[in-house]
Amino acid sequence: MSVMCESVTTTTFFHSVSVCVCCQCVCLLQRLAAECQSAGYRGTLIPYKCDLANEDEILSMFSAIRMLHHGVDVCINNAGLAHCEPLLCGKTDAWRNMIDVNVLALSICTREAFKSMQERHIDDGHIININSMGGHRVLPSADEHFYCATKYAVTALTEGLRQELREAKTHIRATCISPGIVETEFAFRHHNTDPEKAAAAYESIKCLKAKDIASAVMYVLSAPPHVQIADIQMWPLEQVL
Repeated sequence: MSVMCESVTTTTFFHSVSVCVCCQCVCLLQRLAAECQSAGYRGTLIPYKCDLANEDEILSMFSAIRMLHHGVDVCINNAGLAHCEPLLCGKTDAWRNMIDVNVLALSICTREAFKSMQERHIDDGHIININSMGGHRVLPSADEHFYCATKYAVTALTEGLRQELREAKTHIRATCISPGIVETEFAFRHHNTDPEKAAAAYESIKCLKAKDIASAVMYVLSAPPHVQIADIQMWPLEQVL
């Protein structure tokens, strides 16, 4: 069983495994599951409703996965959000929401996935954190500064995770994938009061697609057992960093 902790719809890239994908709007995932089945994928996508800002719901999800599907072998932490709240005048609730989802939910899911692997003596599992290029440089926009801080945290957490997994003498791998601009619902949620600005973010250049990130995940998972891919940084060819 793979668990993908998700906050928006995504491209499915597993062909022969069961994939549990969580989202607050489970109807979107149900539609995606039907599309995958119609496309003839051999794997099974299992939608699960979960608010990743709520630890109790995360723990309930992992409990359900344990009961119904034995446990987790691969955890892909893909949920992330941003609010336009600058450091000098931003709203505390919005900052807290970014920390809850981008940092704490990722950490809780990582901990629970590791527990699941330990319980079943899985020594070749994988934890993949979908980060951002914002986790490697601070964007010159006040609307992005707090978001970048949470993504810098993801960079540090992934390296810390690698160190702890090594100290625990496991062969579980940890990888960070850091994309630039990807054409998803992200900008429209980020700039939810200015849809024209959101659309412009995707119209100025040829952006990455969800399938590009899925391909990177597949590459990471297909690496030989002795190879750990620490970080993939990828962005549109035309993007100015």
